Amino acid sequence: MGENRATRRQFLKQSAFGIGAAAIGRSAWAADEGLPQRPFGKTGVRVSILGLGGFHIGTIRDDAESIRFIRRAIDMGVTFLDNAWEYHNGRSEELVGRALQDGYRAKVFLMTKHHGRDKKTAMQHLEDSLRRLRTDVIDLWQFHEVVYEKDPEMIFAKDGGGIEAAVEAKRQGKVRFIGFTGHKDPAIHLEMLKHDYPWDASQMPVNVLDAQFKSFQKNVLPVMRERGIGAIAMKTMASGYILKTGQVKPEEALRFVWSQPIDTIVSGMNSLEVLEANVRLARQYAPMPEAEQAALLARTKEVAAEGKFEPFKTTRNFDGAIGRRLHGVS
Repeated sequence: MGENRATRRQFLKQSAFGIGAAAIGRSAWAADEGLPQRPFGKTGVRVSILGLGGFHIGTIRDDAESIRFIRRAIDMGVTFLDNAWEYHNGRSEELVGRALQDGYRAKVFLMTKHHGRDKKTAMQHLEDSLRRLRTDVIDLWQFHEVVYEKDPEMIFAKDGGGIEAAVEAKRQGKVRFIGFTGHKDPAIHLEMLKHDYPWDASQMPVNVLDAQFKSFQKNVLPVMRERGIGAIAMKTMASGYILKTGQVKPEEALRFVWSQPIDTIVSGMNSLEVLEANVRLARQYAPMPEAEQAALLARTKEVAAEGKFEPFKTTRNFDGAIGRRLHGVS
């Protein structure tokens, strides 16, 4: 957590919008100003290009403060909410559930993730999430952290695989759309996409370094776009490591990702300063010209080549405890 706080401070120091945004009064961020939106795959839904990451809201220790923060993000135009069954032992989902009372549920596209590789576990996680989120329907329910080679096989097991839970949850009307996430290797994403299932969405790393090493942008995103699958970008700052390269400014990193054929970015935010900085960047967004993108990729080619600054691809340090136990990884 200390490293995460440090990268957020670094964001504010490096961003031309950070500290200045913090000084702007609340009246300057009118709710009706909103955020740019994009169609979310073939779902027929539109979502804000900036989404609120579920893990980071659980790092705000005071419940009331976290709830105010979530509602503040929604008031500023953030409509896409990320979460996961495991985040902070369910606290992140509970906080969002409380924040979405008083009419806020109708304002958002609510996503959460689960670790059920078999049908029974997945359905248990679903009931937990519905209860914590205080909702009858989850807009997007995703298989979380598909980062092990055996995950696709387990999910699509013929008798009692997790995909059966996805089918059942949609049949029951408890879930609108189904997706999966992963940050390890595009080959695993492609394996999931090979199966005969009409995926609605997928979440994956997209950033200025990804193009040079185990690239999701090059290998997975075109397949998704061809099939009309909603594209959710994560690790847009490579969990803060992009800033450590000294080659990229925060505003460049986000603008680059928004200029790719993605629908929304899930951003880890737990302070008003970072939220306002990101909102301002989203509101001022204009596509990055191809020449500028090429120059940025050339500038970062050397630091990106071996995945050193994308450790979620090259190490197990970013893999969750549940997946580790399931696959016997220490």
